[in-house]
Amino acid sequence: MILDYETLKFIWWLLVGILLIGFAITDGMDMGVGNLLPFVGKTDEERRVVINTVGPHWDGNQVWLITAGGAIFAAWPAVYAAAFSGFYMAMMLVLFALFFRPVGFDYRSKIGDARWRNAWDWGLFTGGFVPALIFGVAFGNLLQGVPFYLDELLRPHYQGSLLGALLPLLNPFALLAGVISVAMLTAHGGTWLMMRADHAIAERARKAVVLVGAVAVAGFALAGVWVAFGIDGYRIVSMPPTDALPNPLGKTVVVEAGAWLDVYTNYPFAILAPVAGFAGLLGMIGLAWMGRGGLAFVSSAVGMTGIIMTAGASMFPFIMPSSIRPDSSLTAWDAPSSHLTLTVMFWAVAIFLPLVLTYTVWCYRRMWGRVTVAEIEQRAGSAY
Repeated sequence: MILDYETLKFIWWLLVGILLIGFAITDGMDMGVGNLLPFVGKTDEERRVVINTVGPHWDGNQVWLITAGGAIFAAWPAVYAAAFSGFYMAMMLVLFALFFRPVGFDYRSKIGDARWRNAWDWGLFTGGFVPALIFGVAFGNLLQGVPFYLDELLRPHYQGSLLGALLPLLNPFALLAGVISVAMLTAHGGTWLMMRADHAIAERARKAVVLVGAVAVAGFALAGVWVAFGIDGYRIVSMPPTDALPNPLGKTVVVEAGAWLDVYTNYPFAILAPVAGFAGLLGMIGLAWMGRGGLAFVSSAVGMTGIIMTAGASMFPFIMPSSIRPDSSLTAWDAPSSHLTLTVMFWAVAIFLPLVLTYTVWCYRRMWGRVTVAEIEQRAGSAY
């Protein structure tokens, strides 16, 4: 079967979104657990319980982030180049924060000193909190537009200095998006602890889920109002055919209030995305309140999927809008790689993604079970 170029462009927009959702559900869970680690674990043994609930899986889960980055590089090279120009300092901050995770998991329990272990506990917190915040901030800036433009040779140019590149990203709306990201990932990690941690820890995690879940719901609602009435969106008024060769400078883009809501007028079924976001988060809160950790985890995953889909659907087909030259904005139609590249990548995904998912499910089933303080005390010399 040979897919036409236009279809492949749309498929890869969907696949990158799926990778981001997979990252949020799996590695976001690890980050959420790290965010809760210093607060739900009152003793060293309890904190080791928290760490051991994600210890067998965190490195495999992080592959979703690496795969998403690789997919963006291969499928949307122009987006990858422009993003590293505008978000370079933010990405470096994420990278250095992520360094705390493998080192913290491996070295925390090597020395029995309480100060050593407490320092690594906060290091694991940093490795979860900072990336979660920055990822949300990045989405918040994409909705507002990024100050870059393409020259006649399609080279991206970012307006701003390298050292001063981070501060403009930390604007009020972007910080709100960061708070939503931190809150929903923290709540998601809390639902995981409700299923996997000792009962005393699970009860503290349950209370945390209700609290931060409410923050996520309120933040998502406020962001929706802000997008509708406080942020100008982007709208394409003319462009080459969607199956044409990529030409980011061949379109005309206008910036208008309410343009990000066009998708809900043109495609009414898109409203299912924010509905899923609110329903999933509210369901997670209610199920956590009732102590139903497993169902709360599933509901949390639905809520995060809805939130990510809401951002993607509202911006479609834009991927990286330009705030200084809107016609330089990169979209799903004019930023992709060649037809051959997208085809080869598509069949690689079609073959290997089911294998990866099957192996992942098998690993979770084989290592399933509630981690208890008694078990940790019996394994005094374990890695974590």
